[in-house]
Formats: sequence, structure tokens, C-alpha cells
Amino acid sequence: MNVIEQKVSFKNHHVCLKDNVEIFTKQLFYSLFDESYYQENVTSIEDRFIKIASKLSIENPKELWSEYQTKFSSVRAQLDQDALAAEQNDPAAKSLEEIYLAYPGFHAIAIYRLSHELFKLNVPILPRMMSEYAHGLTGTDIHPGAMIGNSFFIDHATGIVIGETSVIKDHVKIYQGVTLGGLQVKKSLSCTKRHPTIENNVTIYANATILGGDVIVGANSIIGANVCLIVSIPENSILTYKKEFKIRTTTVW
Repeated sequence: MNVIEQKVSFKNHHVCLKDNVEIFTKQLFYSLFDESYYQENVTSIEDRFIKIASKLSIENPKELWSEYQTKFSSVRAQLDQDALAAEQNDPAAKSLEEIYLAYPGFHAIAIYRLSHELFKLNVPILPRMMSEYAHGLTGTDIHPGAMIGNSFFIDHATGIVIGETSVIKDHVKIYQGVTLGGLQVKKSLSCTKRHPTIENNVTIYANATILGGDVIVGANSIIGANVCLIVSIPENSILTYKKEFKIRTTTVW
């Protein structure tokens, strides 16, 4: 089979949709925080959604869009709480406006909350494409199926992975490099809870790893940097990782 015949035989997966999804996601993000922008662009955003939906064989895109629009006010309300959490918890934050305009963690949360609403409406593929766009921008990989409560704060963003069946409750703070993952990677586990539950007011510091669908991190706990956790812990726990090392000095003769 020559090269042309091979190309003809390939199934069309509409990979060019990536560009359209990026624009759509960016427009949604802008619209949440700028009413004038939303009013000027709402028709083009809807048209883009319908175009994307048709390429993905999503049924009843107009009805879906109408229902999706009703979620925007609640998403904005949640994001305002997330922004406040960032301002109140990050000593480097000089203003609330800085959070909205310059914090990659907040940007990742915003796109997660938008994609999560589509996920709840059983829209296929598009929510994952939106989350991958955010992943590329911010270095934060939040599956749209994760369940995340109010006043969520991500500091520094880079390298964070939050799996599909993760449950994160209210007032949780997560730092760079944190993984909420599964203990096993098996296709047979796709319909089970594979990722941990994080209760209220938990802080998880840099590069900590928490694995397993049965794992529950109790409320008000602190998970220190570099901790690897595969068992549940009670409320008010403090876990730290200690690595012994020696510092040697050289003698100058």
C-alpha cells in the first residue's frame, strides 16, 4: 500500500478540533469575568460549540448549550470563592485582581469548573479536550470528572495531577507537584473509585503523592512535602517525610 492509499484508509479523527476547542475554552473563560465580552461574543461562542459538537457527533447541541449556559452564574460564584482563597492564603498575592489575571492555579481551576459542568451533562470528549488545553497552559492536569468543593486553592500549579474519581472537599490547599492518583492502572478498574478523597481544610504540600480510591485524608490534616500516602488518616493528622543526609566539608590545606 502506498502512502496516499494509507492516508485514504485512515479514519478521520478531526484532530484540527484542538484549535477550535482552545478558542472556545478561552472565550468561555473570558466571558465568565467580563459581561461586555460575553454579550459581544455569545453568538460566536454558541456557534463554535455547535460546530465542535457536530464534529464529535454530540446529539442536541442547541439544547445542551442552553442548559450549559444556566451553569455559568454558579461557576462564577465558585470561582470568586477560589480567588478569595488564593488571596487569603498566598503571602505573595498583592491583590484580588492579580489572582484573576496572573495565577495559573486559578486559571486551571476555572477551566476545570467549566469542563466539569459539561462532564456532568454527559458530553463526551470535549471536557477532556478542555482540560488538556488547561494542562498545556498551566502544567496542572485536573480530570473534569473530579469532584472539587468550594474555596479551592492551587499554589504554583506546575506538575499537579488530580485523577478522575478524586473527591476534594472545601477549603483545600494544594501545592506544586502533588498527585492524587490510583494505586493500580488497570482498564478493568475504569468504573471504580480509583483516586483519594480529601476532606475539608486539608493542606497538601509540594510533591506529595496520595494514591488509592479507598484512601481518605481526614479534615484539618497537613500532608508534608514529598510524603507518599496509600492509607487513610484521621482528622487533624500531620504527616511529614524525613530524609537523613550528611553534609561533608572539605579541608583546605
